[in-house]
Amino acid sequence: MDDNQVLIHGVPEAELVFIARPTPLAAFYNDRIRPMLNAIDRLRNLMVMKEGIQLPTIVVVGDQSSGKSSVLESLAGINLPRGQGICTRVPLIMRLQDSPYASHPEIYLEFNGKVVHTDEDNISVAINDATDKIAGHGKGISNTPLTLVVKKDGVPDLTTVDLPGITRVPVHGQPENIYEKISEMIMEYIRPEETIILNVLSATVDFSTCESIRMSQMVDKTGRRTLGVVTKADIAPKGLLEKVTADDVNIGLGYVCVRNRIGDETHEEARLEEAKLFDTHPLLCKIPKSIVGVPVLAQKLTQIQAIMMAECLPEIVKKIKDKLNANVAELKKLPENLSSFKEAKMAFEKILRLAKESLRKILLRGEFDEYPEENMHCTPRLVEMLNQYSDELQNCAENDPRTSFLSEELKVLEEAKGIWLPNFLPRTAFLTLFQQKMTGISSMTLSFVAHVWEYVEAVVIQVLMRHSENYPQLQWSMRRAASSLINKMKKKALDRMMEIVEMEKLTTYTCNPEYTLEWNNLMSQRNRFMDVINNVSNPSKIVLSGIGEVDVGNLRHHRKQQIQEAFDLKMRITTYWKIVLRRFIDSMALHLQFSVQNLLNKEMEEIKGELIGPGGSGVIEKMLEEVPSVAAKRDKLNRSIKLLWESEEVVAKIMDRIATDGDFSG
Repeated sequence: MDDNQVLIHGVPEAELVFIARPTPLAAFYNDRIRPMLNAIDRLRNLMVMKEGIQLPTIVVVGDQSSGKSSVLESLAGINLPRGQGICTRVPLIMRLQDSPYASHPEIYLEFNGKVVHTDEDNISVAINDATDKIAGHGKGISNTPLTLVVKKDGVPDLTTVDLPGITRVPVHGQPENIYEKISEMIMEYIRPEETIILNVLSATVDFSTCESIRMSQMVDKTGRRTLGVVTKADIAPKGLLEKVTADDVNIGLGYVCVRNRIGDETHEEARLEEAKLFDTHPLLCKIPKSIVGVPVLAQKLTQIQAIMMAECLPEIVKKIKDKLNANVAELKKLPENLSSFKEAKMAFEKILRLAKESLRKILLRGEFDEYPEENMHCTPRLVEMLNQYSDELQNCAENDPRTSFLSEELKVLEEAKGIWLPNFLPRTAFLTLFQQKMTGISSMTLSFVAHVWEYVEAVVIQVLMRHSENYPQLQWSMRRAASSLINKMKKKALDRMMEIVEMEKLTTYTCNPEYTLEWNNLMSQRNRFMDVINNVSNPSKIVLSGIGEVDVGNLRHHRKQQIQEAFDLKMRITTYWKIVLRRFIDSMALHLQFSVQNLLNKEMEEIKGELIGPGGSGVIEKMLEEVPSVAAKRDKLNRSIKLLWESEEVVAKIMDRIATDGDFSG
């Protein structure tokens, strides 16, 4: 590739038709790309970029007094505002349209929803007036765009955006942060990958020191989408050839050198003078004709624009469709605009019905597709709570290391003595020890029930809040009713568990055959146990199956009959306690499952009764009053959907034409 060949979005410049001498600016393919350009301009007018959909745009940037506006003047053949300081104070979207059959130019401005017609003689005044209305009088800037439409014979079909020139030092009437404001505006426009950066550079300066070059390199490091336009070539011709061919600052789309209109020259005179300059000047004539002159710039920009639009249009169509579908889906999620008590009641009943179904899935069936959070995986969480409770009860049943083996049994037997036959264990002794154990687990049971129902309450409320999120005016009342209901369920569960505790205390009974079997196994160790006690020369510790290691040293001063009775009582209590604990935990699990099912199948109707029944809190009436935030969101989505529908129609027409006529990029 020679020094002057560049790539335009990956397409070699040699494949494009560039002209070396001035010809009519309306090239032969303009009427083919005009429909695409009209479509893009229509999308721009619809403000589709506010929806996050970037459009292919040629953005003109440059340091202050680099000649930006003069370049645009030359392209459009009109006179733009000139003067000291910042001439462009708002983004100026300039839409040029070749109108070879028009009897006279049509020129108008679009801003703030208004259209202001003007003519070539008054265009500068009209732009200044419009700028003042947008940005205020003075020298401040605004990011609100001003659109200039020029329909005229001989202009290229082109749309560009001219931004304020970069200035570091504020002058009188400008804000102190003028540089930051302009920089922020420029970066916003040139950052999207769909933007072509038209960087206007003065031949009088070192390109590497230009602030506009620094900014474009921040977003386009390789220069793939940057085109350089060199102005004032007549003032600083020396070394210009080397500047535009060496490209030390990564201008990937190459350079075009131009001579802007000077003084009172007409645009036609300026073009003739430009052609003469690059033909006859001893230094400038050496610059290749394919990169000099406003006509070449117009041709190049038009072709770049055509390629860029052809590349971006399919993705724009996809983004519009995706955004439209997403917004429609989001709008459907919003609550219906309820207009009657009947509609509000039906909406409330639907919320309750859907919430109950979600709760059945996570609390009873163990389905977690709706709620991936682990704390909402209710069936395993409830099992974990039951297992923990079971472990705590088992640990509570273990021998207290602070008490000696059989000491409690001996003490109770001593107090349970009566006038009856020997070798009979008094039932009161068994009941006393057993009731002490049951009393010991009562507080643990109360804590467990409270913990379980607090968890269920949190789950129920989270599900209700999710299903009623579109009706925030409903949520406080629903949360209060749900908490009240769960508290009632918790009280019922506590009463039931304490009832079971009291039943166990009152009657010691089991038909489980394991009781006798386990007791016999434990009692089979009594002779060995007594041998250790009777033989004082033996170690005082012994390991008993089902009990563990025990120290019998403190038992040797008791009577043999007392020890045997205490051992028997201990083994009976140990065996029966294991059965009672299993029975107690099983009852707890069954009652919990039954209560949760009852809650979902029956008790939750109480929420409905409390909120919409006689004496209700006016919840249904509140649902008829749409929350301001929801109303604002609905309005925003409706406006967005309307915009996107219109945008979809615009792109659909151009895509149909492309399908019929072929690729417009040539």
